[in-house]
Amino acid sequence: MLKGLKILAVIPARSGSKGLVGKNIRDLMGKPLIAWTIEAALNSEVFDEVIVSTDSQEYANIAKKYGASVPFLRSEETSSDEATSWSVVKEVLNKNKTKFDLVVILQPTSPLRTAQNIKESFDLFFEKNADFVVSVNKFSHSAAWINTIDEDLSLNRFIKEEYLNKRRQDFGQQYILNGAIYITKIKLIDDNINMFTDKSFAYIMDESVSIDIDNELDFEMAKILMKKNNTK
Repeated sequence: MLKGLKILAVIPARSGSKGLVGKNIRDLMGKPLIAWTIEAALNSEVFDEVIVSTDSQEYANIAKKYGASVPFLRSEETSSDEATSWSVVKEVLNKNKTKFDLVVILQPTSPLRTAQNIKESFDLFFEKNADFVVSVNKFSHSAAWINTIDEDLSLNRFIKEEYLNKRRQDFGQQYILNGAIYITKIKLIDDNINMFTDKSFAYIMDESVSIDIDNELDFEMAKILMKKNNTK
């Protein structure tokens, strides 16, 4: 319990990853990927309970081995590709008899996020009297240089006219959501949740701990960064 509040961590770990099959339990530097997030959550000593939400008994057994709680397996609805992380949180809350004040989503695909990052994000949450704290990191390019491309590969109007012939430094520092930490109040969770209001604040993480694993290249990059950071 922190600040007299009961705090829940939810780690969503569906087994049906298509980009990198079985990624949430794939070995990363001697541990299943999900273990890094479970250990960071437990080591932060912030949470009253750390729950892994999964549709797989195999994943559940691994999560329990590393100290997380897995009170049930996901429903068919929250196991689908269309299910959101917030729908997963709502299912956990509906099935849990304990009443919590705050909830944090910790994606297992952010294995370099540390216990210290979690603690610092809570410091910001209470300092700002926030409704939401969401983790970000610096983005080394400009969002003005990002757009979709049609099947004919045309670059017509790829960059808006007002952005043409500008240097990257002309845009100022930009940031990107890194998927590592989402903190909010239980009472704010509904079907139309909006994380981006005047009561929402960014917890800025270093790029070296901000990787979000989605594919094979991300996985290999995580290994490189862990070795460089001497992560254990």
